[in-house]
Amino acid sequence: MRVTPTRLDGPLLLEPEVYGDSRGFFVETFRSAELPLLGLGEADVFVQENHSRSVHGVVRGMHFAVNGQIAKLVRCARGAIVDVVVDIRAGSPDFGGWESFTLDDEHHAQLFVPAGFAHGFCVTSDIADVCYKQTGYYEPSADRAFAYDDPEIAIEWPIPPAERIVSKRDAESPALSDIASQLPFKYLRP
Repeated sequence: MRVTPTRLDGPLLLEPEVYGDSRGFFVETFRSAELPLLGLGEADVFVQENHSRSVHGVVRGMHFAVNGQIAKLVRCARGAIVDVVVDIRAGSPDFGGWESFTLDDEHHAQLFVPAGFAHGFCVTSDIADVCYKQTGYYEPSADRAFAYDDPEIAIEWPIPPAERIVSKRDAESPALSDIASQLPFKYLRP
């Protein structure tokens, strides 16, 4: 597994070795003993895995949880997505900064999204299955979001606005600046 540096301080792009031939491919997607060697802390123990299926043009985000320090390990098991993270840590020099990554079923890269980052994605293939592990359990009362199209953040989604498919909840989420003072995440200087 190779770790590719990201522009933002915290997220990690993990690129596994893919073994393929005319029959298909084999890829190891998770090995807990490797996590500390890849730069993930021992506290990053995954306790829940989720799987979503979405059609072309679906945008999900920008989501985060306020019940503790929950990190995610995201991969696209089928199709292709543009995966986006936004730094929402108070005091971070990159607060409100975003970065995007293509995750697909050809290269099998995974994105580690640490606590203090909002997460979202846009489906660029006909259909996409997104699987992610997380270090805390989902609690509806702790689930939060800000607007995926917040003009102050200005995420460059790969699908034109008229072709995006967005849930009512995501369409009605507030701007990041409207909730910034309520966020529990703090930037810890290296």
